[in-house]
Amino acid sequence: MTPDRVLIAGAGPAGLVAAAALAEEGIPVLIVEQARDLPDDLRASTFHPPTLDMLDRFGVTGAMIEQGLICPTWQFRDRHAGVIATFDLGHLKDDTRHPYRLQCEQWRLTRMLRDRLAANPDVVFLYDARAVEVAQDTDGVTLTVERPDGSCEPLRGRYLIGADGASSVVRKSLGVGFDGMTIPEIFLTLSTTFPFHEAIADLTNIAYISDPEEWFVLLRTASLWRVLFPTDPGESEETMLDPARIERRLQSVVPNPAGYEVRHRTAYRVHERVADTYAKGRCFLAGDAAHINNPLGGMGMNGGVHDAFNLAEKLAQVWRGADPALMERYSRQRRKVALETVQATALRNRQILNQRDPGIRRAYHDDLRATAADPAKHRAFLLRSSMIQSLRDLEAVA
Repeated sequence: MTPDRVLIAGAGPAGLVAAAALAEEGIPVLIVEQARDLPDDLRASTFHPPTLDMLDRFGVTGAMIEQGLICPTWQFRDRHAGVIATFDLGHLKDDTRHPYRLQCEQWRLTRMLRDRLAANPDVVFLYDARAVEVAQDTDGVTLTVERPDGSCEPLRGRYLIGADGASSVVRKSLGVGFDGMTIPEIFLTLSTTFPFHEAIADLTNIAYISDPEEWFVLLRTASLWRVLFPTDPGESEETMLDPARIERRLQSVVPNPAGYEVRHRTAYRVHERVADTYAKGRCFLAGDAAHINNPLGGMGMNGGVHDAFNLAEKLAQVWRGADPALMERYSRQRRKVALETVQATALRNRQILNQRDPGIRRAYHDDLRATAADPAKHRAFLLRSSMIQSLRDLEAVA
């Protein structure tokens, strides 16, 4: 395959969306993935309306809807008092073709995109190839990868997209800063077959439950409910993942005499970080390689997909002779979203859920109720939380 191509490190949603968009433009792509196959673990599962609109062009949204769960409403609740505010995405019916959130595991999207790309002779997948170093010159980029036997192989391309996750080798090799903070709590996510929607009155498929002692989040997928708990970082992973400890925590949400069947459990550290730049020479960052945040609001993966579309559109123009400075605009636009929308919203959601001061909690809850009760405020809130407003604001970024 010709070295006159775009190298993409990472076959997650951001990397494969970028690959699909570039392939549509007739640009050769080599996708490098360190795993032996696409991962199918339970990572992000919330797709926002504009993301579904964007993915329509690849013909995958219909299949995602068939395999997922449409969620037209979502809630903030109090653990003891019940519903605080319910937000109805139907208010966005004139702003999007998909006025709802879709709960569909991200691995379903990556497999659909791989299937779409498989028949394209200009797209090559290279598995079991771990990125270890990046070098660039005036003519192109060299990405060195390590194979399972320890041998190293240099790959040459005209440009490189680093979509290789939060620990991005591309970002580190380029010397790009990744400042931010680490959330104090460990996040514990559990997937269970228990039907919370049958046990909790007026529960929507997505619910953020506030409590000064222990907040949590409930997310329903087509087959399971996912429960997210914040956990004391001083608690050992052995204790945190102990089946008896998990059972007690789930029983505290809804007493279930039959006991809980837990299909999946994972504990992870959460960071709020944004790369200093998303563009450095012939190399560009997207997705978790460029920004990471807590999952409250489902914005991380969606933001990565939006990165990929923006990046691919501009890179296609540069490929055909446009001024390479266009890629700096990509960086400015998407960093603005990461800082002012994705990170700010995720942090505010955590503050609402985690607040212990009774007066501040009441003020948060009163504000949410007033927003939900006013149609204009309701729609404006949803435009922001669904990420539509962030996309509209990009044109103002020079």
